[in-house]
Amino acid sequence: MSKKSYRAAINEALRQEMRRDPTIVLMGEDIAGGAGAPGEQDAWGGPLGVTKGLLAEFGRERILDTPLSESAFIGAAAGAAATGLRPVAELMFVDFMGVCFDQIFNQAAKFRYMFGGRARTPMVIRTMYGAGLRAASQHSQSLYPIFTHIPGLKVALPSSPYEAKGLLIAAIRDDDPVIFFENKMLYDDEEEVPDEPYAIPFGEANLTREGDHATIVAFGRMVKLANAAADRLEKAGISCNVVDPRTTSPLDTGTILECVEDTGRLVIVDEASPRCNMAADISALVAQEAFGALKAPIQMVCPPHVPVPFAPNLEDLYVPSAERIEAAVRAVMAYKAREAA
Repeated sequence: MSKKSYRAAINEALRQEMRRDPTIVLMGEDIAGGAGAPGEQDAWGGPLGVTKGLLAEFGRERILDTPLSESAFIGAAAGAAATGLRPVAELMFVDFMGVCFDQIFNQAAKFRYMFGGRARTPMVIRTMYGAGLRAASQHSQSLYPIFTHIPGLKVALPSSPYEAKGLLIAAIRDDDPVIFFENKMLYDDEEEVPDEPYAIPFGEANLTREGDHATIVAFGRMVKLANAAADRLEKAGISCNVVDPRTTSPLDTGTILECVEDTGRLVIVDEASPRCNMAADISALVAQEAFGALKAPIQMVCPPHVPVPFAPNLEDLYVPSAERIEAAVRAVMAYKAREAA
């Protein structure tokens, strides 16, 4: 086992799976590049270098540069998946989903149902999301709730290098279309990651820490911030469960409800806009299934319902922070004292 970055863990998962299965191909803009140009035959590997180095090993028949037409290559990936390949398509930024959404939610997501369960669509769409990189609103949104809403799609949000490798391998091996969300602010994070391949099952949440006083549910990069807030709260005598659902579809509702029933207090941290996001969905789930266990109103820590700002100072205020998460936990802890008074 060695220390790897989030970027390197994803690259290693792709490399190991492509060695194992010759039907896996990569498709996307700027992932190969340089055809006919002098010099080293390697591309940058996408805008943030995630697939760099794969071209030299697998060649241009399996590392496919595409035109600047998301509807074309996402549609091609869906067709390839239905006819025997396992494509991994890179939708450079999730914000570009508007160009190719029909190919995803009206085609790939429906194939299994349209053909009476006899069709498989083993495709993965890797995409970047999240604010903090000063990339403005058209490149910084967190749109995973939209894909979670679509029946027939699976949605994964890895929160660390270890999670990224294991979830991507599971996604590639899955026979249904998977939207794989990579937070661009995590690419340089490092931790110990096994060198050998491993798959993390979808629909099984990870309890990153256990506590008695409150439950924090967080997604993607927000798991890191939730753990930072829990560290600070621990010093003040407040211990928290931190639940990383890993996938929003399927969603491990059992673990979330069990943790809420144990602690009676819930804070949900979601980088997506607050209307109809995962925090709202889980709030409704808990209100319906575990209302009697709640000792305080549910707190949602989300951005404001505005486009992601470009100005650095405003963007920093937009993204949920460890300080805001800590304040939300303290609010649910203080509720009982106010009620008693």
